[in-house]
Amino acid sequence: MQRLTRPRALRDPHAPPPSVRLRKARRVTFAYFALNGFVMGMWIVHIPVVQRRTGVDHALLGWLLLLLGAGAFAGMRLAGPLADRFGALTAVPAGAALCAAALVPPALAGDAWTLGAALLLLGFGNGCLDVGMNAHAVQVERGYGRPVMAAFHAVFSVGGALAALAGALALGLGLPAAATLGATALLGVVLAFLAAPALLGRDSGRAGSPERRPAGRTSPRVRMLAVLAFLLMLCEGVANDWSALHLEDSLGASPATAALAYGAFATAMTTGRFLADRLTARTGPVAVLRYGAALAGAGLALAVVAPGVPAALAGWTLFGAGLSGCVPQLFSAAGRADPEAAGVNVSRVAGLGYLGMLAGPAVIGPLTRLVPLGPALLLPVACCAFAALAAGALRPEGQGAGG
Repeated sequence: MQRLTRPRALRDPHAPPPSVRLRKARRVTFAYFALNGFVMGMWIVHIPVVQRRTGVDHALLGWLLLLLGAGAFAGMRLAGPLADRFGALTAVPAGAALCAAALVPPALAGDAWTLGAALLLLGFGNGCLDVGMNAHAVQVERGYGRPVMAAFHAVFSVGGALAALAGALALGLGLPAAATLGATALLGVVLAFLAAPALLGRDSGRAGSPERRPAGRTSPRVRMLAVLAFLLMLCEGVANDWSALHLEDSLGASPATAALAYGAFATAMTTGRFLADRLTARTGPVAVLRYGAALAGAGLALAVVAPGVPAALAGWTLFGAGLSGCVPQLFSAAGRADPEAAGVNVSRVAGLGYLGMLAGPAVIGPLTRLVPLGPALLLPVACCAFAALAAGALRPEGQGAGG
């Protein structure tokens, strides 16, 4: 019974109900996550249009997209210390405005060089917003005294889905990419600053931390959280780029049927994140990570050995459901490790995780030259197994196994 009851301490029974200001801060955090998902979703929808405009081939586009990742990583590394120094009231709206405004240059790019520079800027803005809004989400979660992080990540996915619908409509109407992305950028900049007054101040909810370390030093626990983020977001990247191809190549599914694999994964991921906060409050973050990663690994293993499409779709669904609550636990733990350096710690975990998201698809490709795609997908299965075994890293330093 002790294992079942102790994690409930994640919600302080003596904590007062959330104040009006805290509830407003939570609502605008949802808005920033949705904005980030919508902005990046609008870019993804317009990639083919931009590719035709600039005349780059698929191979060159793949290299240019790496600049998007490089810019994001640089933005995350810079935004972490700035978020700690200036607080969310400055860091979040500035990052959101930059991310939204950076949608315009890719739409105006005329060749590979200008597109590369535009993608570097877009990635930088995305990285700044990602770290700022996640650091603020940790602050909101601390104020609530219970898990609320996963729902923010779910709303990011919803923003991306809405962008896919809006972008498809705009393309169907024949609207120029510059007009659509320009309008999105303008609305994003306006929203970024309209929502800013509801953000929490720099000192809201801060308290001393047993894990405080000298400036520039990262605790071993935060390093392990970053490694886990790399492995689990590598798994997400593999699903994004290889799930549909797996059904086509391994099971002979039609392109339309194969697309259901990513749809099943993404739907399970989004739904699971809406449910993960309540599950975390009941069982604790360690259990969510351990059993979620185990479920994800089992699901992908099922997809690999599935004799037919229905079983493979079930496997990809379980893969998404298992992964859904894992990464938010890592971000929360990084932010709680040291409230005075939440931005820096979140940037380290998010930055390495983002590299994992990029590395996943890139690693599977070369592996398929050695083994078929199905066996190559056992790599993310191994990543999930490691995450399940290392889930104890979520416990604060000095806390026993029951915590």
